[in-house]
Amino acid sequence: MKPQAPLAERMRPRSIDEVVGQEHVLGQGAPLRVLLESGRIPSLVFWGPPGVGKTTLARLIAQHVDALFLTLSAVLAGVKDIRESVAHAQAEAQGLTARRTVLFIDEIHRFNKGQQDALLPFVEDGTLLLVGATTENPSFELNGALLSRLRVFVLRSLDHAAVLDLLRRAFVDADRGLGLSADALPESWLDRIAEAADGDARRALILLETAVELSRAAGEKSDALLEKLIGRGLRRFDKQGENFYDQISALHKSVRGSDPDAALYWFARMIDGGADPRYIARRVTRMAYEDIGLAEPGAMRLCLDAWDAYERLGSPEGELAIAQALVYLAGVPKSNAVYAAYGAARAAVEQHGSLEVPMHIRNAPTKLMKDLGYGKEYRYDHAEADAHAAGQQFLPDALAGTQFYVPTARGMEGRIAERLAALRPRKKDGA
Repeated sequence: MKPQAPLAERMRPRSIDEVVGQEHVLGQGAPLRVLLESGRIPSLVFWGPPGVGKTTLARLIAQHVDALFLTLSAVLAGVKDIRESVAHAQAEAQGLTARRTVLFIDEIHRFNKGQQDALLPFVEDGTLLLVGATTENPSFELNGALLSRLRVFVLRSLDHAAVLDLLRRAFVDADRGLGLSADALPESWLDRIAEAADGDARRALILLETAVELSRAAGEKSDALLEKLIGRGLRRFDKQGENFYDQISALHKSVRGSDPDAALYWFARMIDGGADPRYIARRVTRMAYEDIGLAEPGAMRLCLDAWDAYERLGSPEGELAIAQALVYLAGVPKSNAVYAAYGAARAAVEQHGSLEVPMHIRNAPTKLMKDLGYGKEYRYDHAEADAHAAGQQFLPDALAGTQFYVPTARGMEGRIAERLAALRPRKKDGA
């Protein structure tokens, strides 16, 4: 290791046992360790956030099976680079050592279908032991043919304790780390750096190395100095990636589950990570129609008002209006009866096609249409008792009697349910 190499590079784990935070795949009896110990390593892909050890594990796998290690970045590489790697692998397999080749492709999700397809025959025949790394969901980003030949391992963000342990080791390690005494920096600095790293080991080590250099240059170790380096910092959040959809899902399910505290937390997480409040306002409005429905019709208006308030006030004041709408939605009665009914009606349309409109409810603006029976025997509801002409059929004959909308007894929808329950016997009897 070159002395001038960054601390994050110098502190890369040298063995599987030095890897922190991935016990679910590397602990005793865990799947990846079992494969390593058996020597039967399949082609695989590591899926996880930045700085959790994807590249390091690829190197350690090659080291463990004594394979040639080749690396490509999907951002820069193309089919030509893949072919060159295959040629290296074939030459290595035919050489004196007859070694296998591990081809590590960073950000493999950036390869297009043609580039992914170029890998298939060489993964299948064992020329390459492919190890991919991605921060995106492989089931969305890798084509089915390639994904079916890969074992997916999910790597987790490092927790605070794991990052803090790594920082402490790097701080005192005289061989590869900074080689400083434990009291060279306040313990609170290490704790704050671990917090700011947000589960990213590489980010933590870069911050530590920079903090030490900054402290030496400034000749002080104040908390104010550290905050200048760290700043506010955004938590991990990808506006187009897996975290985005996971967090909006968590927000929506928290509202549906009537948990205002969780709803506020996920809203704050998304705002902290840089999500557009307008997008959240749109999703919140959808929640009012999908999950609250007619149990509390006022929720729909409240959400639209909150959206409008944000447009008028902007950030951060307008975010309070969205937060208020979220708390309200979480607290009121829930109903997805209309959402389910609309889905059932659409399914009926797809199943039955273009059914005829019953003659008695057709429009009859001309004499010819009246003579043909259009509108014949239609009864005007407002002219009858309780503004309801009992017994009339409005659905096509093939769907007569079908009930798409099944109201709940919750909130305002309970009153709707009571009225419909009272009218339905009259519809059947025609009374």
